[in-house]
Amino acid sequence: MSLSRKRKKELRKLQTQANNLWESQQVLVGEAASVAREASRQLGHFHREQVAPQVQAGYDKYAAPYVDRGVQVSKRVLEDRIVPAAGAVVGSALSVWDAAAETRDRLSAGKGLAMPDSDKYAKIANKYSKDAAKKLQARLAGAPPQKQGIGAGGVIAIILGVAAAVGVLYAAWQTLRADDELWVADDPLRAPDA
Repeated sequence: MSLSRKRKKELRKLQTQANNLWESQQVLVGEAASVAREASRQLGHFHREQVAPQVQAGYDKYAAPYVDRGVQVSKRVLEDRIVPAAGAVVGSALSVWDAAAETRDRLSAGKGLAMPDSDKYAKIANKYSKDAAKKLQARLAGAPPQKQGIGAGGVIAIILGVAAAVGVLYAAWQTLRADDELWVADDPLRAPDA
């Protein structure tokens, strides 16, 4: 299929226009990328200079006291409850290990198994129970009274609940309000009467 000279000329002209358009679009895209990079850089500066200090100040003012209090409570629980309980478990395990080693030594010495001395163990158990009772009594006497009222978590939950309710009410109001600009006319568009 051969093209006439006129068609070839029109096609060359169209190709030249397409190439010109492509080049201008490439320049435009390059400029848009440059603007986007600059906007990103400015946004980074704004974040470092404005947003981050405000967030840090808000954290220091509102959240830091509660975080510090939580760390102190965790430390107290660890030191007062977990470490003593773990110490008791480790101590019991070591005493069982020692008793097993003692029995093994007695058996290897040819002395055989002997009945445990009940008086000795009764004295030890008595001593441990008295010590435990004293420690428990000291802890119960020094225990702080239970705090009454709502805590920080409750206050935050109430604030978030109120904010959510206000947001829902505002959205409903925006949806249901009678505003003439929001309604689409039923008539198709027509030319104005002159």
